[in-house]
Amino acid sequence: MTGKTKIAIFASGSGSNFEALEIACREGELDAEIALVMTDKPASFVIERARQADIRGVALEPKAFPTKQAFEEALLAILREAGVEWIVLAGYMRLIGPTMLAAYPSRIVNIHPSLLPSFPGKDAIGQAVAHGVKVTGVTVHLVDEGMDTGPILNQAAVPVVEGDPEKTAQAIQKTEHVIYKETLQKLFKPVPANN
Repeated sequence: MTGKTKIAIFASGSGSNFEALEIACREGELDAEIALVMTDKPASFVIERARQADIRGVALEPKAFPTKQAFEEALLAILREAGVEWIVLAGYMRLIGPTMLAAYPSRIVNIHPSLLPSFPGKDAIGQAVAHGVKVTGVTVHLVDEGMDTGPILNQAAVPVVEGDPEKTAQAIQKTEHVIYKETLQKLFKPVPANN
């Protein structure tokens, strides 16, 4: 037993947030142990990043299951077997359903590339650039049944690079890598006992 919070990271893409969190765990900036990495896309590079970090990677395709509930029940069996206490979404492009929400109430965290409630859902950076806003940002929030509607834990502003979603995305990603580990550390840090 490490005494550290056991987490699972869910990702659908390259896994840059996973990598930042894995480094934070390894260097003692985040009191957590990444028990496993789960992806809904077997070709995602996050699985290779997990392998390189010697962390168990699991790829489950939702379309291989008859229902969303069956998919989430299969996920839950894996999470329970690994002793996962919290689920950390890091670029996971799928809504969490009632089965997972019931099993991990107020213990699923997401990071979103906007200052919610502005620009929820997909392509938040593109939405921000298209709307001509000068500032967007990053939001860390708990997950509920809505799309990016759960209670906000932390936010940070990021200036928009006018007309350039790619440069804006790079700035947002740098901010994500800092704000996510800081917010998770506050969530996981043990409360000192009163003497």
